Amino acid sequence: MHLITPDKFHDECAVFGIYGHKEAANLTYLGLYALQHRGQEGSGIVSSDGEHFFLEKAMGLVADIYTKPVLKRLPGHMAIGHNRYSTAGDTNLKNVQPLTVNFAFGNLALAHNGNLINATMLRNELEAYGAIFQSSTDSEVIIHLIAHSRGDTLLARVIDALNQVRGAFSVVLLTDEGVIAARDPYGFRPLCLGRMKDSWLVASETCAFDLIGAEYAREIEPGELVVLNQAGVSRYRPFVKARPAMCVFEYVYFSRPDSKIFGANTVYKTRKALGRQLAREAPVDADVVIPVPDSGVPAALGFSEGSGIPFETGLIRNHYVGRTFIEPEQSIRHFGVKIKLNAVPEVLDGKRVVVVDDSIVRGTTSRKIVKMIRHAGAKEVHMRISSPPIVSPCFYGIDTPTKKELIGSSHTIQEIRKYITADSLAYLSLEGMLKASPGNPDQYCNACFTEHYPIPFTKAEELQLGLFEPPSSHRS
Repeated sequence: MHLITPDKFHDECAVFGIYGHKEAANLTYLGLYALQHRGQEGSGIVSSDGEHFFLEKAMGLVADIYTKPVLKRLPGHMAIGHNRYSTAGDTNLKNVQPLTVNFAFGNLALAHNGNLINATMLRNELEAYGAIFQSSTDSEVIIHLIAHSRGDTLLARVIDALNQVRGAFSVVLLTDEGVIAARDPYGFRPLCLGRMKDSWLVASETCAFDLIGAEYAREIEPGELVVLNQAGVSRYRPFVKARPAMCVFEYVYFSRPDSKIFGANTVYKTRKALGRQLAREAPVDADVVIPVPDSGVPAALGFSEGSGIPFETGLIRNHYVGRTFIEPEQSIRHFGVKIKLNAVPEVLDGKRVVVVDDSIVRGTTSRKIVKMIRHAGAKEVHMRISSPPIVSPCFYGIDTPTKKELIGSSHTIQEIRKYITADSLAYLSLEGMLKASPGNPDQYCNACFTEHYPIPFTKAEELQLGLFEPPSSHRS
């Protein structure tokens, strides 16, 4: 039986690539280990010696999949890897990336982070031309577009294919000659470039470089494509220019706190700034500030600094909970939350408590946490959220509930407060969140908070994504 899902957006995916190192697969394994937070359903690595591809992939966690015997089956001086959380497609081994093919231009493997909003339409067109798909993931569309392209080089075909897709992609491809990495013109998902002596690397986040001792070179810019091969690094700008729309939720929750993303300071620093801004916007008389661990910790520290209210660890998280457990025959109230979190009565008893979390999705877990804190003796419980209410699903690589499942889309803040049984509830304002985030506020996608999607949808895409209701006469 699956562990009760926490009230969070699900992580998207992680990509990693390296060229020019005799232990390419081992370093890819370590890079994926550092990026485990971005996907826990399955993982894969493809390595190459310039002539042959070697593939290993499986369902499960990185450390469980890549044993010594497995890594020995991955020789070569270049490799790419992927950690998957299913944002599109079923959960099974066929959908675990990298996807590999052999065609007229040799071997090709692809790892993709993001979602393509026109994937279904492209797939239908390709199937009409005879394409046979092996998986249900939208990433496979890119492979078929490359195969069907009339470009006279593999690079030209990759560029042609990526110019046909709409949506989010931070993509890494392995060829017989090297590694190609590209980021969509909006830059929705992060992607960075690193160096390790004579080797070049790409990864979703810089924490992957830190683990293996690689140097962070720079961010791969929105709309940029880079080729890593014997000549070093070549960069191209092959896509139509667009206004950047980088996912601000990467700062709020997704990225690891020690990573640098979007070319700015560490995520940790931004999350503390979000907490300080929240303290300015939503002060409260209280005795103690506690985080919902782990993602709420930096924001809670910022709230404590901004408010002058002492920070304490009032909830302890069990980091060793697996993906399944056996429920006891005798029902235990809030068992799904209690197996993950436990309250500390010595911190909470008799106190007015501020609980800081990064977001509320459905509200179910927040409600259980508030009740747990009260059961530990808290006199008052005040919930503070370091982002605005989530009102819209994401179509750019985050697995979000439908609009009707998002409590912020159909309830007022006061109604949410009553549902989670808190004494008070306040969210960070949109303006405050953007002010606390690095750089220009206009460079971020905030569609999940505003319903303002950076890429305009066609009517067909609206219908496919469930944004457009068909006429009633078409209903059965």
